[in-house]
Amino acid sequence: MMRIQADTGVCVGSGQCVLTEPAVFDQDDDGLVALLTDHPDDQSAAQARHAVILCPSRALSILQE
Repeated sequence: MMRIQADTGVCVGSGQCVLTEPAVFDQDDDGLVALLTDHPDDQSAAQARHAVILCPSRALSILQE
């Protein structure tokens, strides 16, 4: 099973993740990444993977469980 991990200490708030997969990612009041779920469903998994690749600060990662 795929699990998304977000490091808000590294996030620069570009919002690419939210634009790529709003079902998984959001931004908090400071503009930093906030996960709506850390286990995307099958419909969101591909776009969530793409969001991880697009993250300019590398604040997102994928773990396999």
